[in-house]
Amino acid sequence: MSLRHLTFTSALVAVALTAAGLAVSVTTSSAATLDDGLVVHYDLTQPSGTEVTDSSGFGRHGTLSGDTTWLGSEGLRLGGVNGHVRLPDNVIRGLADVTVSVQVELAADQSVPYFVWGLGNTVANTGNGYLFATGDQFRASIASGDWSTEQTVDSGRSLARGSWRTITYSLAGGTAVLYEDGVEVARKTGVTTTAGSIGAGTTTANYLGRSVYPSDRYLKGKVRDFRLYGRALSTGEVRELGKTTASGRPAADVAAVNPGDTSSVTDDLKLPLKAAGGSAVSWESSRPSVVSATGVVTRPAPRTGNATVTLTATATYAGYTATRDFTVTVPEDDTDRQKVDNALKNIVIHDEDAIRGNITLPAKGARDVAFTWQSSDPRVVTATGEVTRPPHGSRPRTARLSVRATKGYTSATRYFTLTVLPLPQNAAMEGYMFAYFTGEANQDSEQVHFAVSRGNDPLHWDELNGGRPVLRSEHGETGVRDPFIMRSPEGDRFFLLATDLQINGGRGWDAAMRHGSRHLEIWESTDLVTWSDQRHVPVSDPAAGMTWAPEATYDPLIGAYVVYWASNLYSPSDANHTGPTYPRMMYSTTRDFRTFTPPQVWNDPGRGVIDSTVLKEGEYYYRLTTDEKVIGSCARDIVLERSKDLRAVDLPGSGPRNWELVDDCVRTGLGTDWVEGPTVFKSNDGKKFYAFLDETPRRGYIPFVTDSLENPNWSIPAEYQLPAKPRHGTVLPVSKAELERLRKGPPPVRANTKGVVADYDLRGGAGPAVADLSGNGRTATIEGDVSRSSAGLVFGGTDGHLRLPDNLTAGLDAMTVSTRVWVDPAQQGLYSLWDIGNLHVDSGLALPRGAWHTITYTLSNGTARVFDDSVEFARVDGVTRIPRDIKTSDFAGRYLKGKMRRLTVWNRVLSAEEIAALRR
Repeated sequence: MSLRHLTFTSALVAVALTAAGLAVSVTTSSAATLDDGLVVHYDLTQPSGTEVTDSSGFGRHGTLSGDTTWLGSEGLRLGGVNGHVRLPDNVIRGLADVTVSVQVELAADQSVPYFVWGLGNTVANTGNGYLFATGDQFRASIASGDWSTEQTVDSGRSLARGSWRTITYSLAGGTAVLYEDGVEVARKTGVTTTAGSIGAGTTTANYLGRSVYPSDRYLKGKVRDFRLYGRALSTGEVRELGKTTASGRPAADVAAVNPGDTSSVTDDLKLPLKAAGGSAVSWESSRPSVVSATGVVTRPAPRTGNATVTLTATATYAGYTATRDFTVTVPEDDTDRQKVDNALKNIVIHDEDAIRGNITLPAKGARDVAFTWQSSDPRVVTATGEVTRPPHGSRPRTARLSVRATKGYTSATRYFTLTVLPLPQNAAMEGYMFAYFTGEANQDSEQVHFAVSRGNDPLHWDELNGGRPVLRSEHGETGVRDPFIMRSPEGDRFFLLATDLQINGGRGWDAAMRHGSRHLEIWESTDLVTWSDQRHVPVSDPAAGMTWAPEATYDPLIGAYVVYWASNLYSPSDANHTGPTYPRMMYSTTRDFRTFTPPQVWNDPGRGVIDSTVLKEGEYYYRLTTDEKVIGSCARDIVLERSKDLRAVDLPGSGPRNWELVDDCVRTGLGTDWVEGPTVFKSNDGKKFYAFLDETPRRGYIPFVTDSLENPNWSIPAEYQLPAKPRHGTVLPVSKAELERLRKGPPPVRANTKGVVADYDLRGGAGPAVADLSGNGRTATIEGDVSRSSAGLVFGGTDGHLRLPDNLTAGLDAMTVSTRVWVDPAQQGLYSLWDIGNLHVDSGLALPRGAWHTITYTLSNGTARVFDDSVEFARVDGVTRIPRDIKTSDFAGRYLKGKMRRLTVWNRVLSAEEIAALRR
């Protein structure tokens, strides 16, 4: 792509303000002076000092403390730990009207909640009368007491991070107005508190960069030009204050516009009309017949050559503009023969050698290639993918499918041979397993944890894996919540779905609801202890703000699973998701948890509902949902509904509802705090129904029990023992064999006669696959900026790594890992030699660079030892993790800049002699 009006230096965008550079134009009107009515003015560009100079002329100097740095014209950096500016006491005394303005650049990793500024009082560690602004759901409030008295003007979105913004708040005559870069973003009338009335004029907690609530986070970022006025500025004056940051916004926004890879475009482009920073974006095309201004791509006819198009993006904000050019290359179109051949080649039937249920047979391929399927034996597999498995004890059956691909007058055929496994033996359910997460306290909390019941008792549980996660997310936000586990109708396949969301160290709840993931995280198993690679599957449309708490129920009427979740939905024109909305339940269908139908609304009563779970009992599907006094009559409670049609839809205004209300106020009647995240199951003896409800403010999950779903009589058992900190999850009935298998964990990973689990010679070779020399077939895969050489794999130091097979340490009580490595002298930052089961050797070893070293790690009986060329130089006793407990994905060379020649894993601790012999 080419960039017009922008220059790049060291990967940082700079705006070239030259005659041939960025064209900026604006018309403004402002008051004659912005000095009138100033109470405090901190320029914040002074070179040093702990006294912050007040240039208002009144000598109301501030006091600087904590982790702060003066940056000259770039203002004052606040480090986010305890850095802030303290203003003098009583600075808002007597102010009937007020304006507060500051330029701020929020750090990308700003934690929430936080104040940009807060003026008021703190009593007993709580705000008690104050005025504040925050970029978290960008808003400002005035309060006469604690948070419950706040009167808030709210933009409905969070302030962008990583770039300068001028935020201004004014309050006069009961009207509060919030501005960003001089542009009004929100207004609230009827405000009854004035700044001067706070604390009857006495305020002793006046801060820039700190909250009046001591438990809140400090501001992390940069600030400059803080102003406090004793009057409401006019629109023109506010616009003048925002000019500095507003003028730079279009350039920053257009620099961030990303239409995707334009080097070889074969499909329509999604051209954004709104930048993340708020600028409107318009597009022009040099060849609309090839790429239109709306992104529609028309490829040149076959054998006519590729086409080159210039797309020009213009970002506009508050009268300022900036433009950027993108060079788009559109290859000539494929012939129909190429389209047919490619479509056939891309068909995948998963698990074709071990079919256990209905399969997805696509009706159409890419480029509108039509598929027609035929089956050699429809009694086993039909041409539409329905599978009939042989009875238990029978031999597997084979079915041959053919698919004919057609485009115009061109067609071709491909054949698939499928092996359909016999049904499993029916087994009585004699226990339970529990999948859940444990909150947001740390990085382990938002992962998948397992527990199992003590025998056939659903009220007493033991945690598996020592209370540590059994499954960890590697994709999306790398945190997962709300795990849901289900058994297939055939009985021998399990699916686990989870929300792609990380709050610990994440972006905060507002961003999670407006700009959260549109994916599901999915694992699959046939035995509950050995799990597939994680699948990161998109299911929601771009209009969705999040995809929360997915669950699924099999619908025999369509031979597929109905998958449902909660989403905030926004107007398609609201690309930044700033408008008002509420969560509703969506659904899609799938046969394989890989291919999903487009999402549809399932339950939308007109206001928010989340966390639906379903249990089939008799001819009815019973659905429990977290309800905000919309369907039921109690706030933040659970409603129980039923329907004979799983896919019956309820929309606003529809009445009577298709799902019949059976019960509401489930928790209110028993006096608990508010609840969410229900999971429901029938006891294995068939006598009771259990609903575990997540009492989020207090205890986490609480078991509720009833004798009937048709006529509920809910109670809470007097005694129970759930896992330590279970949050929203699922209880699944299991057989005695499954219960024992879960307690035992996965079988020990297979090793050869020398105890070698996996062995990789990384020298020479070609392609991404690296063969396992141990004979165990554990092929590794090269990913990212890694290249092969005769000296070994060469790692580039950015995104390159060697992906090892999952669970290399499963079932092991001891292990040895050894690698031969050369670290480049130019290595920067943290890196890892290997990560196997979250046991790792990383850059903390401070290896000498520019030379080959053999690094060997052993772990057994709670003692970990590290050797460099057979010399022990690190030892840790009291290691509580053992290899068998750790089940996760494994890597070598993440963020490494250097070379690796050999990598070997053993299921035992090598002797000193063996370690000495490893140097090679």
